[in-house]
Amino acid sequence: MKRPIISPSVLDADFLHFENEVQKIKDAGLEWIHFDVMDGTFVNNISFGNLFLKSVCPKIDLFKDVHVMIANPLEMVEKFKEAGADCLTFHYEACQNDQEIFDVIDKIHDFNMKAGIAIKPSVSIEKIYPFLSKVDLVLVMSVEPGYGGQHFVESSLDRIAKVKNEIVSNGYNVLVSVDGGINDTIAPKCLNNGADVLVVGQYLFNHSDFKDRVERLLK
Repeated sequence: MKRPIISPSVLDADFLHFENEVQKIKDAGLEWIHFDVMDGTFVNNISFGNLFLKSVCPKIDLFKDVHVMIANPLEMVEKFKEAGADCLTFHYEACQNDQEIFDVIDKIHDFNMKAGIAIKPSVSIEKIYPFLSKVDLVLVMSVEPGYGGQHFVESSLDRIAKVKNEIVSNGYNVLVSVDGGINDTIAPKCLNNGADVLVVGQYLFNHSDFKDRVERLLK
């Protein structure tokens, strides 16, 4: 079985010692880093944007997994390519219609990034099925987007299993990522239901045993 990917979400990191936080990720043997971009419009919170990423990404030799919780993602694709994103994941709900979603996916690929589509827990998972043949990653939100530290929504497990089944049944090459409320109790449930990538923030950061916590996620 392929080893699951842990993508530490730096939303919960110590930004006064950000270089040290990145080193913890590398010391734990991880290869991905997750950035949550919030614009205060699509979600009721603001984090950091493309200019912050542009200043830090060139210094980070990890796969930059960028999740944009922003309105009008089509307009910002090039900015996040310039900022150093390797995978750009936008929200299904941020687009007006299916054609716009396809346009965003195509533009992401045109800029040689992996394309991901995210979906809120309150939206039917079947809504993203028409796009599975085009994307590289599906991000199943297991909390409402906008804030870290929320509790995992248990119904997300069924949603993970459903979308994984759809991917496998059609022979698509798509990773299933899960984001929100993941700890060492929730992680095995997500993996058993078909998750390939676990986005983990609060459980990992601001603890002295980062590496041990990574291992506990994979047990």
